[in-house]
Amino acid sequence: QVQLVESGGDTVQPGGSLRLSCVASGDSFSTFAMTWVRQTPGKGPEWVSRISSSGTYRTYADFVEGRFTISRDNRKNTLYLQMNNLRPEDTALYYCAREPRDTYPDDRGQGTQVTVAS
Repeated sequence: QVQLVESGGDTVQPGGSLRLSCVASGDSFSTFAMTWVRQTPGKGPEWVSRISSSGTYRTYADFVEGRFTISRDNRKNTLYLQMNNLRPEDTALYYCAREPRDTYPDDRGQGTQVTVAS
């Protein structure tokens, strides 16, 4: 099992930027893919982005539209999400999770809150 702790959430104005971090401990971080998911009250989880174990392959949800960049530093056991040009609809609790989700449903962090408001 892996333990995941996110940080970096904050309140920003529309158009602002944030970088989220997710530090992993436990199982070998460099051996598995990771994903970012976001959730708002009353809605189910919404997948944001995924990165392969080596960092070579990255995929994004359509709503990202080139504004976010996922990355990882396997030497530091850390996953990142750089978010630029934030919109009010990006307001959510963002959490990182180990892939595949159906195999490791409990390997996720508690999340970090992102609020975009003027």
